[in-house]
Amino acid sequence: MNRRRRSHGGGSRDFPRTARVNELLREIIGDELERIDDPRLEWVSITGVDTNPELTTATVFYSSLGGAESDPVVLEALAERRVRLQSAIGRQARLRRTPELHFGPDRGVREGLRVEALLRELGPLPDDDVADDVAGADPAAHEGASGRDGGADPNGEDRDGSSSGAAD
Repeated sequence: MNRRRRSHGGGSRDFPRTARVNELLREIIGDELERIDDPRLEWVSITGVDTNPELTTATVFYSSLGGAESDPVVLEALAERRVRLQSAIGRQARLRRTPELHFGPDRGVREGLRVEALLRELGPLPDDDVADDVAGADPAAHEGASGRDGGADPNGEDRDGSSSGAAD
């Protein structure tokens, strides 16, 4: 029985594979960090991993409650534990080679926190503006729109725009 293999372009197969490897490495490194008894890594979480297509190197992104001020200490601790983390990857992942790990702070998390702080500084919108945004510019149109799709009013009469029989 002769089966033909279909050729999938290199680019279309690389992304799903590297995405799966990135997620696997994130889980392995995160689990291993929980086992490491190092106070410098106590409040560090792994937010993502980015491996190159050849799987020779991987950048591990982290977030720390200590913020940017704690980066030198966290980077030093991660560098000291790099060999242990790579050996954990070698034991748990079925890869031809274990990527060399590099570490860096997750800039996306920090930028999100910065935007949140800026929004807090601006303060809440005035109540009148919020009510207009929620209800729409024409409150009567908002009230009328809710019954248009219903077909019949609570009394069982059709809503066709004419008087429903109630006293005006």
